[in-house]
Amino acid sequence: MTKADLLEAWGNHLAHARRRSPHTSRAYIAAAARLIDGLGATDWNALAALDPGSLRLHLADRREDGIGNVSAARELSAIKSFLAFARQQAGVPERAGPRVRGPRVKKGIPRPVTPDEAVNLAAMVEEDAREEWIGARDRAVLLLLYGAGMRIAEALSLTGAALPLAETITVTGKGNKQRVVPLLPIVREAVADYIRKCPWPLERDGALFRGAKGGALAQGMVQKAMARARIALGLPSTATPHALRHSFATHLLGAGADLRSLQELLGHASLGSTQIYTKVDAATLLDVYRHAHPREQG
Repeated sequence: MTKADLLEAWGNHLAHARRRSPHTSRAYIAAAARLIDGLGATDWNALAALDPGSLRLHLADRREDGIGNVSAARELSAIKSFLAFARQQAGVPERAGPRVRGPRVKKGIPRPVTPDEAVNLAAMVEEDAREEWIGARDRAVLLLLYGAGMRIAEALSLTGAALPLAETITVTGKGNKQRVVPLLPIVREAVADYIRKCPWPLERDGALFRGAKGGALAQGMVQKAMARARIALGLPSTATPHALRHSFATHLLGAGADLRSLQELLGHASLGSTQIYTKVDAATLLDVYRHAHPREQG
């Protein structure tokens, strides 16, 4: 068995059994390739027999390459998944895997944009587009992220079956879990405007958001459009498509939404994932205090 055979089987497992995104699959395959190169392993049995010491040495080599704690933690997560798959292929019990702890990663606080900035970003991507329908498309996508709290992958996975839009929409999130989220009138109007202008037929089973050549719209195109708009508006590099989802959550929490409701709207599996937004709101409040309190001005 060759390295290519191992990676092909791993890639197929990620794409079909685990339903990982192309981006995640590429990262996990790359991590597996580095492990195979480091060990010189060419079969599942050798990988299944990997001991903790060898895994630690491999991770130490990666740290010498200059990767930080976050990248090292992601590398270890990818490798553990790959080794679990290798043990399945070799018929080795799951509990036999090496136990190695990853580096501690401080969980960062998301940086939201203001409501005005979110609206201005959506307007700027529309103005900056080379074609009118593309501008309408990008504005509609960004408003779905900010107005409905969708992940970018969730918005781009919508199909023509979602039409005509109602006051709520069913979203398929991580792990194929579905949730129902409300759609503001401005969001529905933006999507309707895109549909009117889109030159491609929108079939029930086809992608709702189309690329310039008619295929499904790629995340990278939305990210590039937002990056151009961000620069034009003088906003920081943290103003990304995912920041719009953070902003949706932060602004709802600031307006009095409870954590359980927010958890449902965001599609978080645990309340712990949602609780980070209490820190966001506190951080925003502290920033306002520092800039506005009389004692801070003297």
